[in-house]
Amino acid sequence: MRLGTQRVNARGHLEIGGCDALALAEAYGTPLYVLDEDALRTRCRDYKDAFAPLKPDVQIAYAAKAALNRALCQIVADEGLGLDVASGGELYTALQAGFPPARIHLHGVYKTDDELQMALDASVGAIVLDNFEEMARLSRLATREVPVMLRIAPEVDADTHPLIRTGQRDSKFGFHLLNGDAERAVEQVLNEAWFRLLGFHCHIGSQISDLGAFAAAAHAMVAFADTVRQRYGYTAPLLNIGGGLAVRYTPDDPAVCIRAYAETLVGALREACQQHDYPEPALGIEPGRSLIAEAGITLYRVGAVKRIPHENPNLPREYLIVDGGVSDNPRPQMYGARYTAVHVSRADEPHTRPYRVMGKHCETDPIIDCALLPETRAGDVIAVLTTGAYAYSMSSQYNRYPRPAMVAVAGGAARVIVERETYADVARMDR
Repeated sequence: MRLGTQRVNARGHLEIGGCDALALAEAYGTPLYVLDEDALRTRCRDYKDAFAPLKPDVQIAYAAKAALNRALCQIVADEGLGLDVASGGELYTALQAGFPPARIHLHGVYKTDDELQMALDASVGAIVLDNFEEMARLSRLATREVPVMLRIAPEVDADTHPLIRTGQRDSKFGFHLLNGDAERAVEQVLNEAWFRLLGFHCHIGSQISDLGAFAAAAHAMVAFADTVRQRYGYTAPLLNIGGGLAVRYTPDDPAVCIRAYAETLVGALREACQQHDYPEPALGIEPGRSLIAEAGITLYRVGAVKRIPHENPNLPREYLIVDGGVSDNPRPQMYGARYTAVHVSRADEPHTRPYRVMGKHCETDPIIDCALLPETRAGDVIAVLTTGAYAYSMSSQYNRYPRPAMVAVAGGAARVIVERETYADVARMDR
């Protein structure tokens, strides 16, 4: 499964962005996050190319929670996308990177006064309100007109892992429809002198391959917008359906086409508007994982090979213990996430021998339960593919391990965009 600019070079090594992956591991150490910059830029353009002919007024914003640093902000800005930030830290990073504030939307289920004030001071494009307490606090802080959106829980139960569903009935996010909170929120915002309501927002979850779920969200949001128009006389100029499109982590995962996603979403929006005789609004989307996941690769060095005498027929008995794990990618422990691996220096050989790839932490922290590789020995380097989303952004210093570096590769050149932490960094805030 080759992604982005990945290929096997003349030496039989995995190559990314024109850079030999083994040389990257030797030069920058492991674990190492590698960002395929051309793959990320291409995916940004794929989204624009898919939606522009269908819906020229589409607003595409990168969901920063998938992965964010200053270099990523600059790449996304270069490609003309907006930015969805969900915390003060993400907003601060974007502003430090020089990202245009007017193209930033601040999300979050609980924004502190400091986070709201930072957004106000920067004049961000919109603050997406999530609850009544937040609405009241923002009203007290505002000294001039504030562009806002309302996050709505659209009662769409997407078929994905329970921990990454966000639009269903028991979701903590947004104003719910069934209890009347969504309509009460509209009434309050419209009666608030400082607020300018831009429209409505929803997000139904992540890693969703069923395009019908996105169509259902569009129908639910148009129906809600029509109810608001009839009751309050407000016509929403923008409906943002969020992100959540799935990516392929293994060859067994279904392929999801961005163009098919665009056709489904725009078609559902238009159909719903026709059903309700509703003026077609601008469409907002916020892809995160589907923009950056396949552009990320993590390189690990094998420290030990163990033969484990277990009796589980579903797990290999040969374990590869690598120099990373839950601290640089917690997704396998949290969600049972699956990945594909490639032997970096023997990428041209058949990958048929099963190994269980395990981290080095004081946890049972599997990275891949069954990775197919050539015969692999201590000292070898393996690449885990499709780690661009929610690996770096969810990393920690568990066991007091320093976080890895990140390098961006393109055109045969590599540049460090996140320095490797040191033990001094780990202890720096201790008192």
